[in-house]
Amino acid sequence: MQTAFSNAVDFFNLLLAVYFVIGNGIYTLLMLLSTVSVWLHTRRRTYEGLRELRESPLTPPVTIIMPAWNEQEVIVDSVHSALQTDYPGLQVCVVDDGSSDDTLARLVAAFNLAAVFLITRSRLATRPITGFYVSPEFPNLLVISKERGGKSDALNAGLNHCRSPYFCTLDADCILEADALLRLMRPVLRSRVPIVASGGLVRVLNGCTIARGRIAKVELPRGTLERFQVIEYLRSFLFGRTGWSLIGGTLVVSGAFAMFHRETAIEAGGFRLDTVSEDMELVVRLQRQARERRRRVRVSFSSDPVCWAQCPTTFAMLGRQRRRWQLGLLQTLRKASPMFFNPAFGTLGLMSLPFHALVEAFGALVEPTGYLIIPLAAILNPALLRFLLPLILLSLAYATCLSVGAVALEEMTYHRYRSARELSTLLLYALLENFGYRQLVLWYRFEGVVRFLTGFREWEKVIHVAAPSQATV
Repeated sequence: MQTAFSNAVDFFNLLLAVYFVIGNGIYTLLMLLSTVSVWLHTRRRTYEGLRELRESPLTPPVTIIMPAWNEQEVIVDSVHSALQTDYPGLQVCVVDDGSSDDTLARLVAAFNLAAVFLITRSRLATRPITGFYVSPEFPNLLVISKERGGKSDALNAGLNHCRSPYFCTLDADCILEADALLRLMRPVLRSRVPIVASGGLVRVLNGCTIARGRIAKVELPRGTLERFQVIEYLRSFLFGRTGWSLIGGTLVVSGAFAMFHRETAIEAGGFRLDTVSEDMELVVRLQRQARERRRRVRVSFSSDPVCWAQCPTTFAMLGRQRRRWQLGLLQTLRKASPMFFNPAFGTLGLMSLPFHALVEAFGALVEPTGYLIIPLAAILNPALLRFLLPLILLSLAYATCLSVGAVALEEMTYHRYRSARELSTLLLYALLENFGYRQLVLWYRFEGVVRFLTGFREWEKVIHVAAPSQATV
């Protein structure tokens, strides 16, 4: 039995080594590319204004589509934020997806909404619409109420009533910075290749002070769980997505804040209802259909358009979020399986999809298994620890370096957390993140894999409440 165990561990050691080399090798490449890209981008910002973009007749109108289901605690601030966005020809469409709380009532009260009758032509099938509401104070605001159909169905309902060439998806727990849409549109207008989707940076809202839909003061959240997520967001967006965008391998733009070309999205069938990661699935599908139809398109990511989003404040809500993310990733990868290692899909097929399958999806099984084998190896064959334990420790140390690097890049470029105390706190949490919090998230991701394998498809709702660390004035 010991020999069989040793052989199994030897095989797993080889697997772990391959996983470590490939995963961290690509992470290193992304880190180097992102550092150069973000640094150059921030230098350009000092002499590149947004005035020309704002005043140009070529800047196309945009509609913000905000799906909402039981978001009574945050919906009014989020809509105020959207309406104050500095963008010419802006429309805001809020879709109340059959909320059972006071989401619609609070919108009616806050914006003096009145019910109207609209005749529209729907190009995407959705659950029935139950009402349209407009505001005399905000003529560019439309609120749609409909029967409950899920986030994708709500987005499709908004898309049916969108008349602008581009639309921006915005979660109901998000606050936009004033010039975020202008910055999000800038790469679209500059690109020689049509951009079908454009994403921006999402930061943690918890701890910030909000004044009528605007960020009045940026501060770190007080909760330990939330501070760890600040580090995660910095690493994921500043390193991961910036790097993939630079080499044409963008797999996802966050649906919390992303812009899409309306006609291309409708032509592709809109947002699918059979996945819990409608944003990622649509981005991959748009690129796949473009290549199959021999069209040249791009998906871009910019690191300076900023959207502030609430992150989970409890372990239960964090678990719901991470299980859903992992489940959605696996659903998308399964649908995209014909693209794997297919040179026709360029970097997306040859690098990005395989990387996400190996490291982001398969890694949720490999790394936890490594933690479980260590105590077994210590009991049955201590000699195996000479390879396994250093590899695990090296992996954790490298991940810590990535987290610290993300904090350093934030400090050198955007510098949103300005006090020395906040910077030292971020560095401390970057050092601690991989020793406890990382393993917790791995467990939630592992649960997401199990749910995928067992056919679980339910959307787990993350409940947003007015946290004590988030002040509204």
